[in-house]
Amino acid sequence: MKIVLIGANGQLGSDLRDALSQHQVWSSARVALSPKHTSENTVRMDVTDLVIVHECIRRISPDIIINTSAFHRVDDIERDASQALLVNGHVAHQIARLSRELNCAFLHVSTDYVYDGLKHAPYVETDLPNPLSAYGSSKLVGEHLIRAAWHKHFIVRTCGLYGFAGASGKGGNFVNTMLRLARENKAINVVADQICTPTFTKDLAQQIALLIESTQYGLYHATNDGGCSWYEFAGEIFRLAGVSPQLSPITSAQFNAPATRPPYSVLENAHLKTIGLDRMRHWREALAEYVHHIVSRETSTTS
Repeated sequence: MKIVLIGANGQLGSDLRDALSQHQVWSSARVALSPKHTSENTVRMDVTDLVIVHECIRRISPDIIINTSAFHRVDDIERDASQALLVNGHVAHQIARLSRELNCAFLHVSTDYVYDGLKHAPYVETDLPNPLSAYGSSKLVGEHLIRAAWHKHFIVRTCGLYGFAGASGKGGNFVNTMLRLARENKAINVVADQICTPTFTKDLAQQIALLIESTQYGLYHATNDGGCSWYEFAGEIFRLAGVSPQLSPITSAQFNAPATRPPYSVLENAHLKTIGLDRMRHWREALAEYVHHIVSRETSTTS
């Protein structure tokens, strides 16, 4: 299968390169990929430059385009949504239209932030979205425009991503940030009234690799199993890493972020289960592998 992977240097994109290694993958990113991942099938491409995007993808003529790119600075977007609407909405729509022109499938990654969190039970794909933030709204706009443009699409909503590549543009993912603060012996305050499902990008990448082998197009939730508060997540990170920093729970009101987050955004992989393709393990098991990897790497570096 010929695949164009947009956003190949991000957390999910990096793991997708490994998960899709049996396919012909053309990796694209806004900045140059590391030498380790550079080959004749790498393209430096800004998704907002749609002329270049169309030229590159037409030349490859892929069987599927996978779009992991997003503008996800949630609090910045609340002040100015223009870039989010461009990347998360307009660009996604134009890539879907290009997929229709080339008669290839299109997979787009979306977010739990399309929900308002008032259900207080795991959300399934048939639940009505109602985003609370400009970011969530921009991602929902992208979903609607993709559906309108081309029926051969997979829209994959996920939640709380962390992975080996870190979070570009965010200063590191949540796990890495917590461990850094612990090393710095800083008091750590984490919200305890927002419930989600932390999701390991390695697991999500493998799930996506399995899904695109099917022709079961549509909307999917894909997260690790279970749910927890961000405070509980932090506590488990520290337990696994064998550290005991000063960790305190706070409320969303105390955190006082510009953008409102859903108080409950656990997703159930209902559609994946229906078609017999759900392979996502529990978030605690996935986190244990990730933290073990980080601790082992740090130990080998310092020894």
